[in-house]
Amino acid sequence: MNTLATIDRNRLTPFTVGFDSLLDRLFETDTHSTGGFPPYNIIKNDDYNYSIEMALAGYSKKDLEIELKEGILSISSKENEEKLDEETTLIHKGISHRHFKRSFTLSDEMKVKDATMKDGMLIISLERIVPDHKKPQMIEVK
Repeated sequence: MNTLATIDRNRLTPFTVGFDSLLDRLFETDTHSTGGFPPYNIIKNDDYNYSIEMALAGYSKKDLEIELKEGILSISSKENEEKLDEETTLIHKGISHRHFKRSFTLSDEMKVKDATMKDGMLIISLERIVPDHKKPQMIEVK
């Protein structure tokens, strides 16, 4: 399987004009920072609507930060120190609120519609908005 780290960027640049910022974002994205946590799905609902589902059992919406900045959608957990009552004794800690950050590079046409948290699943709805000048058009020959 090819990863962005093994693709020679110089082989792409002779064929791409005006994609400098997109290539910069793709090659600067750190895909190995959080390993496989949290697990996620990217779903194409139709030609214009997508969803990102992220399994976040044990997290609530107040534990999360979602930011869209310069085409990078970042989902991260807030720093959270779990404190127990003085009377509570923890015998085994198998569930933790570990810190994570997961980022996705979005095209310029992608817009975030909303984000919902339900039953331990974070669902971010995205919409691809194609401007009129990018839609297919018939050209009349004169």
